[in-house]
Amino acid sequence: QVTAKTAFLFILPQYNVSVPTADGELVQYHYGLKDLVTILFYIFIAIILHAVVQEYALDKINRRLHLSKVKHSKFNESGQLVAFHFTSVVWCLYVVVTEGYISNPRSLWENYPHVYLPYQVKFFYLCQLAYWLHALPELYFQKVRKEEIPRQLRCIALYLLHIAGAYLLNLTRLGLILLLLQYLAEFFFHLARLVYFTDENNEKLFNVWAVVFVVTRLFTLTLYILVIGFGLPWVESQALDPERGNFFSFLFNNILFRMSVLLLVCLFQASVMWRFIHFQLRRWREYWHEQSSRKRAAAAAAGTKQQTKLLKRDSGYHENGVVKAENGTSPRTKKLKSP
Repeated sequence: QVTAKTAFLFILPQYNVSVPTADGELVQYHYGLKDLVTILFYIFIAIILHAVVQEYALDKINRRLHLSKVKHSKFNESGQLVAFHFTSVVWCLYVVVTEGYISNPRSLWENYPHVYLPYQVKFFYLCQLAYWLHALPELYFQKVRKEEIPRQLRCIALYLLHIAGAYLLNLTRLGLILLLLQYLAEFFFHLARLVYFTDENNEKLFNVWAVVFVVTRLFTLTLYILVIGFGLPWVESQALDPERGNFFSFLFNNILFRMSVLLLVCLFQASVMWRFIHFQLRRWREYWHEQSSRKRAAAAAAGTKQQTKLLKRDSGYHENGVVKAENGTSPRTKKLKSP
């Protein structure tokens, strides 16, 4: 029994409470320091799953493709993230649908702070934190190139900041929707990159990713405006109460603070869109430059071929070692027989 209790501490979410409802009692959860033990256990699980995907899927594909070192590293990164993002999108979509967060958008801010969480919501957040924390030692295990480490560290830090912030500040419902939108766009991007590595002429999925990216950015911005601009300012409890998990909803009564936050959100989304537009313009320029180079090469080859044909017509052609004119007669002058 002692061993079982210790095992439950590592495997199952802690801090369960019984919340009275109209139909009886409902078991829900809140967070605490014991969550760190659970996260540590799932970090090791994520490392094992990472190794399984690498060994039984990505390495076998890499041996067939014979990629360069740079492409090999990017292929492994995208392969791991495709598996993770696909699993997370399906899981997150299931959670938000079953909990009714999509069918009832008002639930994203109603009854804030959302201190008590359903089991599947808390478990999802613990697994997400474990995955992005496991990505830190994987930078060493995967022997990531030094020039790639700052970019990946920045990406990991942003995800950890978003997930941990939503979890600790009791904004888990809003955080779930934002993660779903972000993971959906990232899934199509890394899937398009995998297809591109297998066939460099196939870039159709990048166009799909571009459409999904723009749509998810618009939904993200709309969601921020809806929750921050119209939702949180109207919650019932507006006083600062850290014990109840109410950290900053009172600030949204101040219109200046609310507009400042919305302005920062809009500027951040605008910077993301600017980088996206810059990337698309650069990709289109490279595509059209490649197409024009191919046309020039084809035109040059056609000109060379035509010139060769003209030279053959002018100088005759060879048949059985004898140069013959265009009409089949020999260009040599015939010697007249002496009478």
